[in-house]
Amino acid sequence: MTIREHVALSVAQMAQWASRQFGFGGGTNLPGRIARRIAPDVLRHQTKRLSGGVVLVSGTNGKTTTSRMIAAICSQQGQPALHNRAGANLITGLTAATLDLGIWGQPHYQRALFEVDEAHLPAAIAETQPRVVLLLNLFRDQLDRYGEVDTLAAKWQKVLASLPSTSTVVLNADDPAVADLATGLQAQVLFYGLEDQRHGNDALRHAADSIFCRRCGQPYRYEPAYYGHIGRYHCPACGHRRPEPNVILRQLELDGTRGSTLRVIAGQNQGQQALELNLPLPGLYNALNALAAIAATSALNVPLPIIRNALEQFSAAFGRIERFEYQQKSVLMALIKNPIGASETVRMITSGSQAPLNLMIAINDKIADGTDVSWLWDADFEALAGHTQRIVVSGTRAADMANRLKYAGIDQHQLQVEPDLAQAFDLAIAGDEPLTMLPTYTAMLEMREVLVERGVLKPFWES
Repeated sequence: MTIREHVALSVAQMAQWASRQFGFGGGTNLPGRIARRIAPDVLRHQTKRLSGGVVLVSGTNGKTTTSRMIAAICSQQGQPALHNRAGANLITGLTAATLDLGIWGQPHYQRALFEVDEAHLPAAIAETQPRVVLLLNLFRDQLDRYGEVDTLAAKWQKVLASLPSTSTVVLNADDPAVADLATGLQAQVLFYGLEDQRHGNDALRHAADSIFCRRCGQPYRYEPAYYGHIGRYHCPACGHRRPEPNVILRQLELDGTRGSTLRVIAGQNQGQQALELNLPLPGLYNALNALAAIAATSALNVPLPIIRNALEQFSAAFGRIERFEYQQKSVLMALIKNPIGASETVRMITSGSQAPLNLMIAINDKIADGTDVSWLWDADFEALAGHTQRIVVSGTRAADMANRLKYAGIDQHQLQVEPDLAQAFDLAIAGDEPLTMLPTYTAMLEMREVLVERGVLKPFWES
């Protein structure tokens, strides 16, 4: 490491300490920005120190939860990974995370695990030369971020082609935009996929994105579609179809908001083996996150019993699926940020609900949320109709959300609009019922600040 890089990391460490000490944030991005300004190649050289290599996780939905699952599995194995745990997933966040390797002597970790924003994945691959790249899915996110699915897929394809045969690319077989990235790679490819058709539909829903054949442009046929454009697809025109997965979710039993049971066929070098586990996270999408984590750690040759033990003890990242008690009432907070994620979250909270829901929905339109909230009209909020007793709507776009719920068929007498998040929370929690909160990203962070001040939650960098 050069003297310039030592200086860059030392200054970045001081910036991180000051950021946390004086309340400027978690010190998860600014130190990386400073380090890169002083020494642009600092991430490249820091990750070269890792004998176990780098694992990158990217995709529109699920990357924070899935990367935390992989981190838990690595820790269970006795080989904890350096991890951008707070979710700072731009290239500056990855750089800041390497401060925990230390500057002098041997690095404090053998392996790094980075969640990576979709647009920053090409740079992350170029700078870290990863051992494993896990790609979860590609959906439209907020409508003003990064352009169309095909644009991102083309950028990913180009950079993945640069990986050597010593790398492994783990791909979601059920997402045609992701599965097609296997074409022309030198790297090893491992597919994972769901084969329990009870959780599918005969036809695509309106929020589907990648619906046309990657070869001939004709519409795919799904038998079935699980959500969005995720499913068992084939092209009746040219025959292009979903690849057969190597890691298979054979059977999935969902238990409402409580969790699920997975029966997986997995394994690499020692042949395929069966794995059954009880996942303490709810929802189809979290089961698929767990399947992705199983596939990625199989590529790292982690034994299946270790994977099972880690996942059965797992708790989600802050705000994604977060449970806590407030004034002796249970609260479930689940992040929503795009049509597919919101639709699946609504599906999850309504599927196991016996009593009508007491709900708070907080929609912001800041840069990290996406300033265009027209995505609300593509999310399946109609599924809430008949499942709610009260909905408090908040955030900078509370009025837009209230209007969306009106057209979703929600009884207007159930709606209460309060743009201030703290006051909205107090209104929503005032009854005797449990509360379910659905915030966008910055609304979740602001709501957590309120709850941290009230002594209910820890700051996100301590979570």
